[in-house]
Formats: sequence, structure tokens, C-alpha cells
Amino acid sequence: MKRINREILSLAVPSIVTNITTPLLALMDVVIVGHMGSADYIAAIAVGGTMFNMIYWMFAFLRMGSSGLTAQAHGADDKKGCSLILFRGLSVAMVASAIIIIAQSLILTGALSILEVHGSVGKMAETYFRILVWGAPASLSTFVLTGWFLGMKNAKAPMIVSFLINISNIAVSLFLVFVLGMKVEGVACGTLSAQWLGLIVGMIIVWRKYHPTVPNIIEIIDTDGLKRFFAVNSDIFLRTLCLIAVTMWFTRAGSSQGTVILAVNTLLMQFFIMFSYFMDGFAFAGESLCGNYIGQKNIEELKSCINHLFRWSVVMVAVFTIVYTLFGQEIMSIISDDRDVILSSKEFFNWVIAIPAVGFAAFTWDGIFIGATRTREMLLSMAVATAVYFVAYHILFPIIGNHGLWISFLVYLMSRGIILSLMYRRLFK
Repeated sequence: MKRINREILSLAVPSIVTNITTPLLALMDVVIVGHMGSADYIAAIAVGGTMFNMIYWMFAFLRMGSSGLTAQAHGADDKKGCSLILFRGLSVAMVASAIIIIAQSLILTGALSILEVHGSVGKMAETYFRILVWGAPASLSTFVLTGWFLGMKNAKAPMIVSFLINISNIAVSLFLVFVLGMKVEGVACGTLSAQWLGLIVGMIIVWRKYHPTVPNIIEIIDTDGLKRFFAVNSDIFLRTLCLIAVTMWFTRAGSSQGTVILAVNTLLMQFFIMFSYFMDGFAFAGESLCGNYIGQKNIEELKSCINHLFRWSVVMVAVFTIVYTLFGQEIMSIISDDRDVILSSKEFFNWVIAIPAVGFAAFTWDGIFIGATRTREMLLSMAVATAVYFVAYHILFPIIGNHGLWISFLVYLMSRGIILSLMYRRLFK
């Protein structure tokens, strides 16, 4: 196997494992409360999880921005630059966490109002939120560490941290709930302790493996460094807002068609999410390797890396298209045993089969552009694709209903890939 392929797989495979195991943290909370004897507990955890998902999604730029900047500094053998990016990211994470904690009452009130949650479910969701909000510094800092590790061409460290977080969450939550008799409080405390353990383990790995130089406060708040850091991350933040808008509108449009269609769209979207877990693994490899080659100013290796990334992406397209075509309905039966939902899903399943072919380029280019810190192009492509999505939706949805919604989503994915493909030559200037 070629060296470049070994490097890609050494980063992509651990990242895929991390992507798959990360949702277990929230899933285990639901599983545990599912055995407490009341649906209110499940609803409360679901509401609390949704609130944190939306908050933390807004700060995803801490991972992506750290990855590209670190990769370029590492490729240029700039050890001090790598240390500065790490501590600058951690500083921003701590400031953002402080704001979240200070504004927790305002955030909680607004979220419960938007989600229209009241009564006992609302009270339990508030309890869950007020405990777990103290995990914000750990969660946001772990975002930074994950991006930094990827930039340093180390995908195994985030995988180890993810495993430890999930294992400790399961162990502590089970003990608090079923041994000490705690309810929602036990689940929240179990997750909170797991988040902090993950950060501690991540920092231990940083210190023992890399021995970073601790910069002084003047270096951290250096004007030029901060300007580049926030330029990259503000683009990613605005891009994330577009992504959230598309996702929320997709869910809203499904809900407007009734419970069955909402359930169908939710379950079919799991096929997109599974594909994204694998494609993100190769995108993360692209972030790390392309950023390092750009830091080295090695354009030939950069071009070779991009070519090989797309070859692996095509392999993923073929695998997932075949699996979804041959075993899609069996997978649906595993996900749900609701006969009406399964029967209704057959009408729209061809759109799921098309997802890999139309969506792979967007994922692959995202990783390459993050590694190149060309986030303005990423924002532009996302903004245009989002506009295309809403235009297509308003044209097609009134005519062909849910088919129009899915076509709009596929056009959105394809638009991102096409636009970034047209922009990629700027990378070599």
C-alpha cells in the first residue's frame, strides 16, 4: 500500500470509530432513564440533550479551526505556533463556557419556551441542564483538543478520549441511578464526570506526548494571531448557522406533513448520518494531511493527497450505495418496527440511495479546505447551497410534497460539492 494511503487510513479509521462512538454518550443517558418507569424521564433527557446539542453545535468551529491552523504550523515545524494555537483555543473555550454558565438561566428559559416544554418534564429538564451546564468548559475544551490532535496527525488520541468518556459515563451513571437511587440528577452527574475525565485524559496525553510550551498571556492575545484565529472561526461559525437552518427547516417541513412522515424522514436521515460518520473520517484525514503539506509548502504532495482522498471517497460511495440498495429495507426494519413508518419509507428510499453519490464531494472538500484554512470559500459555498436549498424547496414542495423536500436536500449537498470543486484551484496560488 502506498505511503499516502497508509497515512490517510491511519487518520480516517480512528476518526470513524470516534464518530460512531461519540453519540453513545447521549444514547446511554436515554437508555438509562428508559428503565426508570416513566416516559417523562425520557422526554426530559431528550429535551436537555437537544438544548446542549444546539449550544455545542454553535461552537464546532473550535475543533475545525484548531485542526487547520495546527496542521499548517505542524507542517512548518513551528512547535511554538502549535502551542500557541492550543492555548489560544483553550482560552476561547473557557471564555465561551463562562458566558454559557453565566447566561444559563436566560438560555434555559428561551430553550424551554421554544421547545414548548412544561410541567414535570420541564422541571426535570431544568435539573438536567443546570447540572450539565458545568460541563461546558470540559466539552468545549475537548473540541479544541480534538482539532489540535488531528492537526498534529494524531487521530488515536481523540478515539481514546472518546472511549474513556463513554465507558466512564456508563459506569458512573449506572452506579448513581441504580445503586444510589438518584434519578435525572444521577444521569446528569454521570455525564458531567465523564466530560471532565475526557478533558483531563486529553490534557495528560498532550503533556506527556508533546510537551507544549506554555505561552504567556501577551502571546495568547497577540493581535495578528487572534485576528487569524477569529477570521477562520467566524467563517466556520456562520457556515454552521447555515447548516443549522437547513437541518431545522428539514425537520419542520417533515413535521408539517404529519407524524408518520416526520418519523419516516427522521429514520431515513439516519442513513445520511451513518454515511457522514465515515465520510467525516476521511475529511478529518484531509484536514490533517492537507494542512501539513501546505505548512511544508509541498504542493505536489498536497495534490497527490487530494487525489487519493477522492479515490477513497469513491470507494465509500460504492460501498454505501450497494449496502443501501441491497439491505436498506432490512436496516429500516432494525431501526423501527412501526409497520406504517416502514411502508411509507419505501416511497422515499431511492433518495437515500442517492445520498452517497451526490454528497461525497462536499464532505471531502470540506476537509481539504479546513486544512487549508480557506474557510471563506467554505462559507460562500454553504451560503449559496443553502439559498439553492430554500429556492428548490419553495418550488418543489408545494408540487410533489416530501419528494420535493428530499430533492431539495440532495441538491443542497450537490451544490456544496460543485461550488468547492470550482474553487479548489485557489488552493495552489
